[in-house]
Amino acid sequence: MRASPTETELPEAVWRPLAARHRERVAAWTEPRLRRRSRGERHPVEDFLWEYYSYSPKALSSWHPGWGVTLTGDVAEFAGVRGFVVDGDRAWVDPELPGRRADQVRWIRELLAATDSRPARLGCFGLHEWAMVYRSRPDQVRHTQLPLRLGSAGTDAVVENHRIACSHYDAYRFFTPDAVERNTLRPTLADRTRNEQPGCLHAQMDVYKWAHKLAPFTPAELVADCFALAAEIRELDMRASPYDLTAWGCSPVAIETASGKAEYIAAQRGFGERASGLRQRLIQVCDGVLAEPE
Repeated sequence: MRASPTETELPEAVWRPLAARHRERVAAWTEPRLRRRSRGERHPVEDFLWEYYSYSPKALSSWHPGWGVTLTGDVAEFAGVRGFVVDGDRAWVDPELPGRRADQVRWIRELLAATDSRPARLGCFGLHEWAMVYRSRPDQVRHTQLPLRLGSAGTDAVVENHRIACSHYDAYRFFTPDAVERNTLRPTLADRTRNEQPGCLHAQMDVYKWAHKLAPFTPAELVADCFALAAEIRELDMRASPYDLTAWGCSPVAIETASGKAEYIAAQRGFGERASGLRQRLIQVCDGVLAEPE
């Protein structure tokens, strides 16, 4: 049996309550999603977190201790968990997994560190969402169930009266053809490490993407912390969008006004500080996984 790379041991009396608290915490996010899905209902704000990030409610609910931790006691439930080794009354993340995933972990670390090293560029005002509907037909709008708060002509006017400087490829690639030419940047997937910056709401949300892609090296609690931030940011993202979400309990952040711009930047700055702390925790996870065994 392969040896455990143990830095910490958690007896069952410690880890089982941690696992229970984690499942209770994430149930506030997973259960509404599962109820809606069972009824065939859509949510214009929350569905994004499940569909774009492709991490299931079951996966988010699953507790794992992270790299360098050995669990002791009745660990039979981990016998079928991908990436784990179980030996009698002990379980840990497979010590051969870092070798198989080293390239992925290094790339994620590089992106996280590069993003965090740059000054935050604030003041994009969430115009990526406006650029996704610029000069589009009603049937081309991404959220067809939502009305445009300013109508089509008013939405187009906001885009035309602002400078757009979107640095995030996964937002930019959904711009309408007419909006593409208005962006001052041309982000691509290949140059993501050179472009992403910590003021971007999507880069802030993406700490959740990198947290769950690093699982099971990432402690489940850290994945949940990243989800919690992403959920708050997603709400701001849609409140600042051209859509009218008042029927969904979301008041608009009117970025076409001075007060709306100030509100957006203040929230953007606060989220950036939280995202930076989470990136540093994820970088520590990467460093632990990539460290040469003694």
